[in-house]
Amino acid sequence: MALAADKMAGIRAANIVREDFAVLCREHNNANVLTLSGRFVSIEENERIVDAFLATEFAGGRHADRVAKINALD
Repeated sequence: MALAADKMAGIRAANIVREDFAVLCREHNNANVLTLSGRFVSIEENERIVDAFLATEFAGGRHADRVAKINALD
């Protein structure tokens, strides 16, 4: 689903299977769409992933250049 979502302008989707990955995708890539695994990750872990994703802000700084390059592809 992340691949399909990324086809839309302005979308930076991430397929996340661990809570720490959710934090990193938000901080470093400013991900704004989250896709989850129903097969390999428990409901409880997915809930923690969603909470972490929503609670994390984009770090900006040195990561802003990368996000600008990604946005330029739209």
